[in-house]
Amino acid sequence: QVQLVESGGGLVQAGGSLRLSCAASGSIFSINDMDWYRQPPGRQRELVAKITSDGSTNYSDSVKGRFTISRDNTKNTVYLQMNSLKPADTALYYCHATVLLLYGSQGLLNYWGQGTQVTVSS
Repeated sequence: QVQLVESGGGLVQAGGSLRLSCAASGSIFSINDMDWYRQPPGRQRELVAKITSDGSTNYSDSVKGRFTISRDNTKNTVYLQMNSLKPADTALYYCHATVLLLYGSQGLLNYWGQGTQVTVSS
């Protein structure tokens, strides 16, 4: 019903930058929150940044000041601009969204992207 397709991951050196993108498609009536999570090797998934439908943002303390989340509602796309990357940022990054379907009556539904790998070398 809804697909989240992520792109922009890769290998960068410490201090470098990457911009992740996540485009939602399908029978979408509206998208509420859009979030970025990450899962470092051997650790549980954690919230990195969140942006609400009205543009309010929240960040993990570990990325605050370095990462910026934004969204383009005309494209149903959320971005994560990552600057001053550190080796500790190495993780599989996941896009997440809560969605109202165009013809659904289930209320808000949760969808996840497939994940995109970010590796930061020192």
